[in-house]
Amino acid sequence: MAIYTRTGDKGETSVIGGRVGKDDVRVEAYGTIDELNCFVGQARSLMEDERFLDVREQLLEIQHELFDCGSDLAFVKLSENRYKVKSEMATRLEGWIDVLQAENPVLERFILPGGSQLSSVLHVCRTVCRRAERRAVTLGRSAEINPEAVIYLNRLSDYFFALARAANTRLEIAEVEYLRSKKVFRNK
Repeated sequence: MAIYTRTGDKGETSVIGGRVGKDDVRVEAYGTIDELNCFVGQARSLMEDERFLDVREQLLEIQHELFDCGSDLAFVKLSENRYKVKSEMATRLEGWIDVLQAENPVLERFILPGGSQLSSVLHVCRTVCRRAERRAVTLGRSAEINPEAVIYLNRLSDYFFALARAANTRLEIAEVEYLRSKKVFRNK
């Protein structure tokens, strides 16, 4: 089977229900989700250590859900019963975030992305996820989309932040606070 079709040689691509320009906001949205999925795969590949088996499995599930999210955004003509991203997915992420946050030291100031290689890649996941969310919001301003996809992406970026911090915690690598940051986080 050939992977090239030549149907996109003139700057258009197929989406579910039609064809659009390759620079269409819809393609930007699900393309950014695809980019995020690649970085998630990279993060998983850095989790050979047994201290990360729990989150390695979570990331595998997230990779499948990112395909679901991209699929939901690829529909030109939507039907609610075809949506794959459901509210339970964001709720589950919240539970995972709570568990990760319990491992992390109290945060008072902004931190610099980095520490371990794993944490650095997870911060890249966080920022690409935020961009995917922005692209989905932009798409939602001009087309009907699954609103749960935007909620999922919002929660997912929080998950990556908590996981990036937990990676450094588990590897016993201290975070670096932003030097000019005031205390910006209120701890309960």
